Amino acid sequence: MRRSDETARDGGERAGGREWTVDPAAAGQRLDKFLAAEGRAGSRSRASDAIERGRVFVNGVEAGAADRARLVAAGDVIRFWIDRPGSAARPRRPLTRDGLEILHADDDLVVVNKPAGLLTVPLDGDSEAPSVLDLLEQRYRSHGGREPLVVHRIDRDTSGVVLFALHQRARGALAAQFADRTPERVYLALVQGRPEPAAGTWQDRLIWDEDTCMQRPAHGGDRDAVDAIGHYRLVEAFAGVSLVEIRLETGRQGQIRVQAQLRGHALVGDRRYVDRTGAATRAIPFPRQALHAHRLGFTHPADGRRLEVTAPLPADFSALLQELRSRRA
Repeated sequence: MRRSDETARDGGERAGGREWTVDPAAAGQRLDKFLAAEGRAGSRSRASDAIERGRVFVNGVEAGAADRARLVAAGDVIRFWIDRPGSAARPRRPLTRDGLEILHADDDLVVVNKPAGLLTVPLDGDSEAPSVLDLLEQRYRSHGGREPLVVHRIDRDTSGVVLFALHQRARGALAAQFADRTPERVYLALVQGRPEPAAGTWQDRLIWDEDTCMQRPAHGGDRDAVDAIGHYRLVEAFAGVSLVEIRLETGRQGQIRVQAQLRGHALVGDRRYVDRTGAATRAIPFPRQALHAHRLGFTHPADGRRLEVTAPLPADFSALLQELRSRRA
C-alpha cells in the first residue's frame, strides 16, 4: 500500500489512527506484543483483534492473522488504524423501524440511513416507486400525526445519511444551514485510479442538462451555472482503484459523481458519469455507484447543540472493500 499521507512517527496522532517506528530496544518482539504495550492497543487481545480486522499495517502492508507472531525489526513502521472503514466486526445496528434504519430521532427531526436502491422522495410520474419519505409518512401518520419534510436528498443508488424535519420551523432552520454551507457532509467513495495529490479540492462550474438529466461542466455563456466545491482525501489505495473521503462544501445533485469523472476517477459501478468506453464500469463489477453518505454534522434547530450522525457502511460496499483488501494481500 502506498503511504501517501503518512507523516507522523513515534506514536503521532494521524487522521486514520496512530503510527510508531520500532526502535532497537523493541526489535525482536512479536507484533501483537509490540502493539499490546500501554499507549498502543493496551492489551494482547485488543492487538490481536485489530490485526484480524485489518487495522494494522507494517511498512505500509496490511498485516493478517498469521502476522501476529511476526517479529518486528528496528525501523519498521507500525500503523494502528483505529477506525478503518469497513473493518468493524460486529457494528452496533441502528434502530430499525418500518423497514428504515433510524440513526437519530426526536420531536424535531429524524435521520435515516437510506439503503441503496430506495428513493429519498417520490419521483414525478413514478408514484409506485417506494421512497424514504413515503415510509416516514406512514410511520408518523400513526404516531402523532407529524409530517416529515425533506431537508436534503441523495441519489437512489447512493446509500447513507438523509435528514428530515418533522415540522416547518425545524425545516426552515435546517434548510438555512444548508444554504449557508455550514453542515459537515462526509462521503466515502471508491473511484477509479488514484487521485493526485493525495488530498485537495475539486472546484468546478456546473450546469444541469435537462436533456440528459445530468450535470455537465458549464461554458462561459451558461447563466444558470453554479459553483461545485468538494474537498477530497485519499483513505486507502488498491490496484487500480482508491477509497476516498469527500467533504462537500456545496451540495449539487450528482456533484461527487461528475467531479470525480471529470478528473478521470469515475466511481466504481457508476453507469452514468463514466468515460465513453465504459471501462470504469467493467473494471470492478458493482451493481451501483460505490458512494456512501457517511457522516452528517449540523446544529440542532431547537436547542443549538451540535449533532453528528454516522451511517455504517452497507454490506455491499463493505464486502467490496474486504475483497479488494484480500486481493492486495
